Amino acid sequence: MNDAAALPAEVEDLRVRTRAFIREIVIPREPAPGERMPQDVRDELMAAAREAAVFAPHVPVEFGGQGVPLRHWSPIFQEAGYSPIGPSVLNCMAPDEGNVHMLELIATEEQKRRYLAPLAAGEVRSCFGMTEPHPGAGSDPAALQTTVVRRGDRWVINGHKRFISGAIGAAFCIVMARNEDGGATMLLVDMDNPGIRVGEPIHTVDRYIDGGHPHVYLEDCEVGDDAVLGEVGEGFRHAQVRLGPARLTHCMRWLGLARRSLDIALDRAETREVFGSRLNELGISQNLIAESVIDLETSDAIITKTAGLLESDPRAGSALSSIAKVHCSEAIYRVIDRAVQLTGGDGVSDGLPLAQYLNEVRPFRIYDGTNETHKWAISRRASGHRRKEVAAGEPFRGEATVHAEEPA
Repeated sequence: MNDAAALPAEVEDLRVRTRAFIREIVIPREPAPGERMPQDVRDELMAAAREAAVFAPHVPVEFGGQGVPLRHWSPIFQEAGYSPIGPSVLNCMAPDEGNVHMLELIATEEQKRRYLAPLAAGEVRSCFGMTEPHPGAGSDPAALQTTVVRRGDRWVINGHKRFISGAIGAAFCIVMARNEDGGATMLLVDMDNPGIRVGEPIHTVDRYIDGGHPHVYLEDCEVGDDAVLGEVGEGFRHAQVRLGPARLTHCMRWLGLARRSLDIALDRAETREVFGSRLNELGISQNLIAESVIDLETSDAIITKTAGLLESDPRAGSALSSIAKVHCSEAIYRVIDRAVQLTGGDGVSDGLPLAQYLNEVRPFRIYDGTNETHKWAISRRASGHRRKEVAAGEPFRGEATVHAEEPA
């Protein structure tokens, strides 16, 4: 994890206190693998987090959080993610965490009062309505099918969303819809609006996002001008404020879970004896452990670099977050998979939580844009960058050079 010496004293203090809170208070209250946390337990633990002053680390102090800047989120989020319910308890779980960040940056003062304040306080949950059934928006936002049109003094939204994480029980949805001129606009829609309804749930292998991933239908859903988040027609641009950091915070949380998985495997390898030796003394086990440590540390490093860049240069940081998302989603899965291998039969049973951890992190290679889509974009950016360098006078190295044979 990030070198404690590099963190401001107050952030390191929060990290240490968060670590203790998760391990001493949260982990003993975890549900059985694959089961959801009961609402009363969630409420009780959130109250305890507030009392311990570890609640909402990313939220500004004025809205009841700890006010940690983005560049220092990772050590705290990793400690929260050491338990699969930790981020929900600390109110830094998707999709609410990403919505809090976006509302803080682009919402009006009235929207902050009405939506951000209760969300930051953990009094309500929210969702983000982008993904649609094929051929609508998924990994390609440009395929957006949901529409919003002006009708008198109202905006009218029509569309079908799916995989809308957190929608069951959410208080509001940030809906992305296409304007008549081809642009897109984000709109804040209360879930008790008669024009929006939560449809059938989609049963996925992950279990720890409150509110599931259901379909959401918008049918002549009317909202006023006060529902427009940001500027009309600028939805895609404004969404980048959310998407880059949201990709990265997934990496942070799941990296914490990967660290716990390796700890489980290390504890087993310390006590398990096979062929006359402890498991951690066997070369093949040592290789699995070493590869996991490498995956953890390289993931930590790219997260730290990306978080700093998202603050200093959001455009470049968003591009790097795409790389971080691909690397971390694959590396984290490898770490947990190796932990399963090191723990043998228990690893694939409900005697240990590792199999469910695999279920939790596997969708991350699809959520927030498939890894294949990100790799396509990464490749295009690399090619475009190199073309600009060559056009600016850098040597072109794409052609083989034939060297004359030197005399003996």
